[in-house]
Amino acid sequence: MQSTLNLIVSIVRTPAILVALIAILGLILQHKSFSDVISGGIKTFIGFLVLTGGAGIVTGSLDPLGKMFMHAFHVQGVIPNNEAIVGVVLVQYGTTTALIMLLSMIINVALARFTTFKYIYLSGHVMLYMSAMLAVLLQVVGFHTVSVIFLGGIVLGVADTAMPAIVQPFVSKVTNSNQVALAHTGDFGYWIAGTFAKIFGNDKHSTEDLNLPKSVSFLRDSTVAITITMAVIYVILAICAGPNYVGKMSGDMNYIIYAIVQAGTFAADVYVILAGVRLILNEIIPAFKGISENLVPNAIPALDCPIVFPYAPNAVIVGFFSSFIGGVFSMLIMIMFHMVIVIPGVVAHFMCGATSGVIGNAVGGRRGAIIGSFFQGIIISFLPLTLIPILGKIGFSNAMFSDTDFGVWGSLIGWSGKVGGQLAILIMVVLIVVVFFVAAAIANKKNTKKETIN
Repeated sequence: MQSTLNLIVSIVRTPAILVALIAILGLILQHKSFSDVISGGIKTFIGFLVLTGGAGIVTGSLDPLGKMFMHAFHVQGVIPNNEAIVGVVLVQYGTTTALIMLLSMIINVALARFTTFKYIYLSGHVMLYMSAMLAVLLQVVGFHTVSVIFLGGIVLGVADTAMPAIVQPFVSKVTNSNQVALAHTGDFGYWIAGTFAKIFGNDKHSTEDLNLPKSVSFLRDSTVAITITMAVIYVILAICAGPNYVGKMSGDMNYIIYAIVQAGTFAADVYVILAGVRLILNEIIPAFKGISENLVPNAIPALDCPIVFPYAPNAVIVGFFSSFIGGVFSMLIMIMFHMVIVIPGVVAHFMCGATSGVIGNAVGGRRGAIIGSFFQGIIISFLPLTLIPILGKIGFSNAMFSDTDFGVWGSLIGWSGKVGGQLAILIMVVLIVVVFFVAAAIANKKNTKKETIN
């Protein structure tokens, strides 16, 4: 029994295998040939490995950037890092976390099948992170393990179905279709970014429309532009941090050369991510037709945030820097008002900021990409502060969940428990379910009205 559970947990925790199996299922349901099924499954598997491999190396190349920033400006505080905090949680709540995740997946598919929100959440790693947070919050209030799994599964199942729906109007604008959705714990932040971009932006001037003179036409190549931009930032921070500090990371390599190499590595990894995304999209969308036709009518795969990067590569970098500047601005506000300081998490600002930049650009052009990502950067800086009083007492005070959805859903459950105990959490879970079905009913009514008009 334990070995079977471990096998299932390992599959759902590994997005490459999980999504490859779903692609295989979709192709089988379409009665594709054995050759097409195997080919589609393997290509999807490889595509996700390319994507996650590139994302992992990007994280590695950004790590020195964050350290140089903290050393150069003598800043210490809470570091938003999902992996760091989840690693601690899984030691104590590993089995509970896994079972919450499994139940949430079942609920997500059921809700997609029977409501108007047809999104199948396929980002296994962030599902695991959210499950870990819910396991902690519910255990702290004193719920029995079975109740923790049941309540956590319901909350996460609803969240996994609702959050892609909230941001989908913006994602469909990015992709010019309704074939793919966003499954990431930054979905609420992307909705904020898209909203601000739509209000204050101008979609007539895209980040991808660079009117450059011939002498610098090479900057039209996004890989070249990213490399040069990141090299400037890395070199400046390396000089500010000093050769002695950077030398601890670079070893025998000159600290300036080390900074340039890290910038090049970052650009190369973004290129790898984009290649992986294209491979996934080419396979998973056709495969999902089988699932749509047989299991969940009109099902839409909700995938990790880099899925939107290829649609506006320049906006990726614009969004990253705008979000990071928002993080620095927020840190200065915290210092000014003697608050707990949240260090700008470079990885969080890249993943969430870049995605916000692409969405902001789609609905508000260059200005939208800058404004939307900036406000998203502020939000992911301040939202972790709402979780510190809830999670800090159990040893997580130096690391915190980084993305917006953790702050939103964690606050709903955690503060309910802190203020009113178990009864308040039960009431909150009921409210969450009721609001979801009311929203689904309203959305269904709007869709029906549109179809009638058309």
